[in-house]
Amino acid sequence: MNIFYLLIGVSLLVALIFLGAFIWAVRSGQFDDNETPSIRILFDDEPIIDKESDTNKEEIK
Repeated sequence: MNIFYLLIGVSLLVALIFLGAFIWAVRSGQFDDNETPSIRILFDDEPIIDKESDTNKEEIK
């Protein structure tokens, strides 16, 4: 039965640590960018350059 008291205490401590980290993130401006996520889908991704295929093309020539 004593282990339950220990587990409850540890879980409350962990929950308070996560709550503190969340409050710190909000106050430090981690969630301030409200515009970029809504328009990010409109931009094209950067093309992926495969370095191996580029070097193979140069060797064939």
